[in-house]
Amino acid sequence: MSGWRLARAVAGTGQLGVVSGTALDVTLARRLQQGDPGGHLRRALARFPVPEIAERVLARYFVTGGAVDDRPYRPVPRLGLRRGQAADELAVVANFAEVLLAKEGHDGLIGVNYLEKIQMATPAAVYGAMLAGVDYVLMGAGIPAEIPRLLDDLAAQRDAEISVTVAGGETPHTVGLDPVALLGRSFAPLARPRLLAIVSSHVLAAYLARSAVTRPYGFVIESPAAGGHSAPPRGRVRLDEAGEPVYGPRDEVDLGKVAALGLPFWLAGGYGTPDGLVRALETGAAGIQVGSAFALCRESGLDDELRRRLLRDAADGDLEIRNDPQASPAGFPFKVAQVPGTLSDAGVYAERPRLCDLGHLRTPYQKPDGGVGYRCPAEPVEIYVRKGGRVEETARRRCLCNGLLAAIGLGQRRPNGYLEPPLLTLGQDIGFLSGLPDDYSAADLVDRILQGTGAR
Repeated sequence: MSGWRLARAVAGTGQLGVVSGTALDVTLARRLQQGDPGGHLRRALARFPVPEIAERVLARYFVTGGAVDDRPYRPVPRLGLRRGQAADELAVVANFAEVLLAKEGHDGLIGVNYLEKIQMATPAAVYGAMLAGVDYVLMGAGIPAEIPRLLDDLAAQRDAEISVTVAGGETPHTVGLDPVALLGRSFAPLARPRLLAIVSSHVLAAYLARSAVTRPYGFVIESPAAGGHSAPPRGRVRLDEAGEPVYGPRDEVDLGKVAALGLPFWLAGGYGTPDGLVRALETGAAGIQVGSAFALCRESGLDDELRRRLLRDAADGDLEIRNDPQASPAGFPFKVAQVPGTLSDAGVYAERPRLCDLGHLRTPYQKPDGGVGYRCPAEPVEIYVRKGGRVEETARRRCLCNGLLAAIGLGQRRPNGYLEPPLLTLGQDIGFLSGLPDDYSAADLVDRILQGTGAR
């Protein structure tokens, strides 16, 4: 939902605007197949430093005037340990374009957010964002211990790699990128972006801060109320009567210990209000990270009909958001807005055929013959079990890849006329809507949060 338009609008207010870097290869390819309304992507690709690479991407995916409504989107290369030239080119170009467009028209700061869980996408995606001059990289859903070194190497235009977790494997595996080999020539060193590690534990923050090799510039401390994925409760997982994880004292972050690390930190998850900012500053935080409140503003990439529906439901007191421990194939609890007609609807979920044709959340595993395979608990149950997965891991899994793309108007169309249903996520605290106009802008939200705090 946080595309270049939203990030640019936020940066224009003097704050850090952040684009989501997840699956930008797919979003670029599908927007080009929609005909690139307004020509923004083509304008960005025209500034890519190696024109022939951008031209190859355009030749493969751009459809003049947009593809007909019943034609499926052309597939993109799937993530894997052995990525081909076309896959890396698409990922680099897509992240370059999104960040470049976000940085147009202002002198503010732009960041890009990735999931550490999606390791196989990281080197190429980060390099594309760096080519466009991204100022910050934010990373959560894992332990980003190797990202500082990755940023160092890519900034120096050196061959860079990170480790990839392979289930059941004993041999180390990596995925990387050689900038010179990819671009076909060498370029001057790039500006190195600052890393913000998104964590939910002061212990993890201390672990990352202990060494210059793993130390980020700062931290985003995320509470369980934040939208999207959240860390599971520590210790034995208990569920309440509604089937949601129960968090306890072990899950509370000691902000005094975080402050003692001497690195700046921001608080996230229920802080997107004037009072939330004041409370955060009083703890010693540098500020707050706001997600859900921006997801419902006019510049959000969320499908506008869905956005307005969420606003109406919230205003009527009918909006329920569950922290579902089983929805995400990633294995983390995931916030799901309960909206009829979406994948939160039991009937819609039951009718959707199980498939995994995008695979951003599939994980590599060691096969009996020593090779590496890929599986996702949201794929057909019999296929997942055949690959060594456990049948209980497949229960109630939603396909986040297809569902979230549908939420931003890029749902896949199937040859039989079937259209992928959306999946909606928000944080569980929607108190940020108080005091905002019915249909508010990103600037309205920033002004509201800063109102009366004296913070700029």
